[in-house]
Amino acid sequence: MTTVIVQKPQKSGWNSGICDCCCYGFWCFPCFTCTTTGDFGESTCLPLLDIFGPGIMAAFGVPVCVPPVSLGMRVAVRHKYDIGGSICEDIMVTCCCIWCSWCQMSREIKAHKQTVTVVTTHPVIQPIPMATTSYHFTAVGWSDRCGTTHPSPLTQAGLR
Repeated sequence: MTTVIVQKPQKSGWNSGICDCCCYGFWCFPCFTCTTTGDFGESTCLPLLDIFGPGIMAAFGVPVCVPPVSLGMRVAVRHKYDIGGSICEDIMVTCCCIWCSWCQMSREIKAHKQTVTVVTTHPVIQPIPMATTSYHFTAVGWSDRCGTTHPSPLTQAGLR
């Protein structure tokens, strides 16, 4: 009987803390969120739903306390980059400090987008010099440079 043990890699944490904010996110937050979603590969207009969505939903009598796009982005970043945490933590961070949450996501996306340069080297194959041998072929046989005559396969088979 063979026992197979499968070990899953442990999830890592965020590359930076929640309070490592940036000026761009603080002074022009809508532009910053649009840039961050674009860097992540989503539509750059997606964060605008957080601005207009709750207002429109409140007009219809549906209160929204968690910004849906911000929460969705945070969960997506966490899952894509295999960052540990829970949905409860994501809700708390998104509700309590949305600016800090977006800054942390932006730093994480940039850290994972850094290009890795892979340098490959191709082995150089040097041909091995071979001794040159000259042969002289005739209908009856062939002779090497030493003058030794060898019969051709046709002659040996009696066909010639």
